[in-house]
Amino acid sequence: MRYAIATFGCRVNQADSLQIEMQLRARGGTRAPMDEADLVIVNTCSVTATADHGARQMLRRVARLNPAARVVATGCYATRAGDEIAALPGSPDVVPNAEKDTLVDRVLPPLRDVETTAERFGDGPGPCGALVSPSVVGRVAFMLRVQTGCDEPCAYCIIPSTRGRGRSLDVAHVLAAVSHAADSGFHEIVLTGVHLGSYGRDLDSSSSLTTLLGALDRHPSDVTFRISSLEPMDCPPDLVDLIVGSGRFAPHFHLPLQHASDTMLRRMRRPYSLDLYRRVVDRVRDRLPHAAIGSDLIAGFPGERVEDADRTLDYLSGSPLTYLHVFPYSPRAGTEASRLSDRVPGPLVRDRARALRAVGTELSRRFRESQVGIVRPGLTLEGGTVVVTDNYLKVPIAPGRAGNERVRVRISSADPLAGELE
Repeated sequence: MRYAIATFGCRVNQADSLQIEMQLRARGGTRAPMDEADLVIVNTCSVTATADHGARQMLRRVARLNPAARVVATGCYATRAGDEIAALPGSPDVVPNAEKDTLVDRVLPPLRDVETTAERFGDGPGPCGALVSPSVVGRVAFMLRVQTGCDEPCAYCIIPSTRGRGRSLDVAHVLAAVSHAADSGFHEIVLTGVHLGSYGRDLDSSSSLTTLLGALDRHPSDVTFRISSLEPMDCPPDLVDLIVGSGRFAPHFHLPLQHASDTMLRRMRRPYSLDLYRRVVDRVRDRLPHAAIGSDLIAGFPGERVEDADRTLDYLSGSPLTYLHVFPYSPRAGTEASRLSDRVPGPLVRDRARALRAVGTELSRRFRESQVGIVRPGLTLEGGTVVVTDNYLKVPIAPGRAGNERVRVRISSADPLAGELE
């Protein structure tokens, strides 16, 4: 059976797709181009209208290029608007997020010698099947979903309704998954979750993301860990201190701000202030001078005034952030924000997003320049001509190395970014 997987959206979706691929390969599946595959899985995102549109385009493309394939749509858009997807050309099968862990069982009969996810790791997300090397799945980092769902009431976000309440994979199962990835040849594991900082709140009173990181720090393998997005209120000093003292965790924080106006943060139902955010980010920069610190911003949220937009630009320009992800506001039906009447006109939303991206470009340039002459550890990507450093720089190097090699690279140039192996 030949398969192809198209993944949209966040690292949680990337982790889900990796688990699906490992299960398919454990049952004899082989990867193929989309137009030659017997099975095509489209793992959708629905965080914005643009994400919905991209998924629809992909599903229509598959129906046009490979009408004989069985097509399965899963992910947040498939969960939110399954009937809409099922009506597309080719009539894709729809598997909502709540059933994603059993997707492979639905499309392929289980083999006697292949354990299901539940049999190997208990109820909840986790890898299963035969060991699969990085070269086989075509990626360097192993995406490990340790948490899913969200209980936060952000006014603009549809994801709690598509992912459900917060649920965590217990520590024993996480450690088993790490061993599985290390045995498969992965050197780096990215810890992902819809609301990663809430890890453990559904387990017991002693569980938290910090306790999980402590257990990972003691894991007997030599893999390193990268933490995906953390809400600022979920990044306490003891977590930062653990990362600083460990040596097992990449100096890379992604801390969504969304807006620097406290008025807008309250309208968005974000449970922090700019002052809290500033203190968290400044502590990270003080403790880890070379860390990458990224953020998410929403441009043109309903009610955003000129002074609100300017406040965000002012903060960002002098901040220690190193890259930005900018999202023009997109109303999601069913959210509180979609019912607000004071919408910002579309052209103005785009202008404000453009201004934020310009600041992000300058922040990234400054960070690259600060790294010139410094030697950083990293991993070569597939093809061996780019190194992803521990602090998240993608540094081109001379050809001649394989993918998934641990190396040390000296940053030789900021613009264009380039490096030389030590």
